Amino acid sequence: MGDFSIIWHVIGFLYAIGSMHRLQQAVALSIALGCESIIVNQGVKRLFRRERPTTSGDDRFDLRTPSTSSFPSGHASSATVAAIILVTFTGMPWAILWVAIAIIVAMSRVVVRIHHMSDIVGGVITGAVLGAIIAPIISSIIG
Repeated sequence: MGDFSIIWHVIGFLYAIGSMHRLQQAVALSIALGCESIIVNQGVKRLFRRERPTTSGDDRFDLRTPSTSSFPSGHASSATVAAIILVTFTGMPWAILWVAIAIIVAMSRVVVRIHHMSDIVGGVITGAVLGAIIAPIISSIIG
């Protein structure tokens, strides 16, 4: 569900239907998620190189094996960044929905044994920091 942040790109472009301003916001969300992915997957994960649970225990689900380190969870990080940016765009009435989707995406990684719970916590913290930096930048550029 969260691979390549597809769910967030789809949400962004559904949100954009009928409005050029919202389309700009959706494009900004996609660019932000691309930046987050580079920072987390090519930067932060290389610092830790933590083994994934699926390589040290039983494989409960037949999923592709990620090639990056387990810590922090990129899915949890991108979900947190997306939720923060979407709340910035849509306001608090939608916050519960964006946070709920982010929690589902993040927790699914533990359920399928791709991440340890501490990877999720690390991903949420990483995403919160990145979201707190990125959201105001987007707002100042496109409003």
